[in-house]
Amino acid sequence: MPRSRPGRAAETVAAVLLLLTGTACGSRLPESDFEHGNSRTPAPSSGTPIRVGIITSATSPVGGDTFTGPRDGAQAYFDRLNARGGIDGHPVQVRLCDDGGSGVGNNACVHQLVDEDKVVALVATTALDYAGASRVSHARVPDIGGQPIGAAYDTYPHLYGIYGSLAPRAGTPGWGGKLYGGTEVYRYFKREQGARTAAVVSYNQAASAAYARLVEQGLKAEGYKVVSEQVDFALPNFRAAAADLKQQGVDLVFDAIDTHGNAQLCEAMDQVGAKVIAKVTNVQNWASTVPEDYKNSPRCRNALWATGSSRDFDDTSQAAVREFRDATKGLKTHSQWQLEGWAAAMWFTDAARSCARTKAGATRACVDGFMNRSENYTADGLLVPVSFERLAEPPKTRRTCLSVARWRDGEGWVAQGDMNRTCFEVPQLPYSP
Repeated sequence: MPRSRPGRAAETVAAVLLLLTGTACGSRLPESDFEHGNSRTPAPSSGTPIRVGIITSATSPVGGDTFTGPRDGAQAYFDRLNARGGIDGHPVQVRLCDDGGSGVGNNACVHQLVDEDKVVALVATTALDYAGASRVSHARVPDIGGQPIGAAYDTYPHLYGIYGSLAPRAGTPGWGGKLYGGTEVYRYFKREQGARTAAVVSYNQAASAAYARLVEQGLKAEGYKVVSEQVDFALPNFRAAAADLKQQGVDLVFDAIDTHGNAQLCEAMDQVGAKVIAKVTNVQNWASTVPEDYKNSPRCRNALWATGSSRDFDDTSQAAVREFRDATKGLKTHSQWQLEGWAAAMWFTDAARSCARTKAGATRACVDGFMNRSENYTADGLLVPVSFERLAEPPKTRRTCLSVARWRDGEGWVAQGDMNRTCFEVPQLPYSP
């Protein structure tokens, strides 16, 4: 049976830490075309509103549009839902809160939404510093489909990250402070693309180097020859790194650098003639802005691949993706994080709909009960099946499925196979959050 990816948090955390190194120009996700007011509710629905909150680090130190994708996807879903009558006639009233990317701001948002606004649930949380997570959990407010920027979704009950969790979630991250992730990405490129030599490019900076070591650990577990390239953060010599990649016959390039650095690395690879099977990026960089970001490196640009746990937002052969794209056609650009925010809003809606006709209606407790029983949830096929389990011990291996896409000029992100069949039984390796 397909399984979700408990280690996806590692990639998201790494991407955010890299942005925090000081290169805010690497921000990726598009600026919203939605309003920024406290609430927005199209109102053909006439029943008592069901209130939800969305916390986003919209004005964070890493750039104002870095974290807005999930919020925009969720808002688009709720707008369309309300235009169609809401949840059994009850409109969803969305309360937005920008925590500014700080712990103090996050606690203030949690207080406002949970204690003052009395929201039924939080949806599509995307917080740089989720300092208020324990408060949300203590209040038993379900937090549905949040992005795991940190260990909160593997630490507390009542928090349900978009990728699921196997951890006990009893107040301690993972198992004894350790989280676990699989090697399925490396297995995919080895088995499906024939890659044997992989490079990991990092900065001489703590967060970058730490994530590079994690990637190297996974690659070595899959039997790759690993080439490590570290460049100076302040004055990176990407051309020298690219020349070494070419000399050592590298098949794959993974990175622990920001988007701006990636663009420079790709340009250098084109300049020295370094050809690879794939330049692999993560879900946060899976967006439609590739032509602008990599405008000076056409060869490397067309070697970009992305992996994740949700269906390619460019795969409009899928009805669920077409509906998402139709509802978000007003946005300037599109991203995988927007699609995952849309899926989070759908997840809440399914939970609230299951409660709406009960005597008490869509209460926090009823919605949380639905979430706690969630097993292999797919958001109408948009997600690799997601589950929440509480395993006493971390698994040694796990069957894990992944979504894969590659960039093609003129076509966009092209899905590579069926994400529910691209599955591998892989070891689970520990890392510190």
